[in-house]
Amino acid sequence: MHRGIGLAFQLCGKMAATGAEPQILVQYLVLRKDLSQAPFSWPAGALVAQACHAATAALHIHRDHPHTAAYLRELGRMRKVVLEAPDETTLKLLAETLQQKNIDHKLWVEQPENIPTCIALRPYPKEEVNQYLKKFRLFK
Repeated sequence: MHRGIGLAFQLCGKMAATGAEPQILVQYLVLRKDLSQAPFSWPAGALVAQACHAATAALHIHRDHPHTAAYLRELGRMRKVVLEAPDETTLKLLAETLQQKNIDHKLWVEQPENIPTCIALRPYPKEEVNQYLKKFRLFK
């Protein structure tokens, strides 16, 4: 079972008991910027596809987590933030950090080329993951 599920249920129960607003959940994606530049020069559509693959995989892998279930119940209110990593090394270092800190995520590796392209976190309250992502800027 997923880490933090008990805590998520406790938080949801406390919010319901106090009448507090539900948490705003965000799915963060970190996409490699260098893939859009020479020597790679991937078209925008290929990069968008990588982010879509990573996001879909993260949602599927963590589909039983209460945050993911809540996020998917509100399709019209989904929030995603796409950030950029300058290169493969930076993306892999982020994946290692997230793994060490038990932050649920999926590192998407494009096959058959075996190229790490994007990290997608499962939906999180932004306060829980901001510290790991604050050095990354919005993808342009």
